[in-house]
Amino acid sequence: MASTFPPSSIRPILNEVASLLTSRNETISVAETAAGGIISASLLSVPGASKFYRGGLTLYTLESRVQFAGWTEENKKNYSGPNAEVVSGLAKNVKEKLGSTYCLCESGTAGPGGSGATPNRKPDFVALAIASENGVVTEETTSGANGDREKNMVEFARLGLELLKRVILEKAEGAKI
Repeated sequence: MASTFPPSSIRPILNEVASLLTSRNETISVAETAAGGIISASLLSVPGASKFYRGGLTLYTLESRVQFAGWTEENKKNYSGPNAEVVSGLAKNVKEKLGSTYCLCESGTAGPGGSGATPNRKPDFVALAIASENGVVTEETTSGANGDREKNMVEFARLGLELLKRVILEKAEGAKI
């Protein structure tokens, strides 16, 4: 019987990322919100993950960000939904705390409904960040899954892993990130 985890749409990029990290002797930490742990669980499903996986946090609530990710009550009060600034800050904080080469951070609106009129509060929006020694690369995009919560969660994970792969390859090529 074929395994249903990690999701089939994640497997190809997951294997590429795991191979890149292992071959380069680099590490990853994860800070995820709307993906709900799918990124970390997928990375951990790879045999030998202990060579590259430093740890992860599922920071679904604002309170968890205060307790575990360096947020203040001021950050919580001023929160206006997922965006590049939010994921950048979370990625830098978790990378530093876990001492990884990279930190992948994801925060999105999985659906089925949203909680506001702005694009970042509508289902299928995701903000992504990769923190590394070269700084932070961010991306805001949509998954195309609209209000399908499960599809959005998986797609947010896939998009985050895709961004991580691009950052690793750009670093390898000496590109200025």
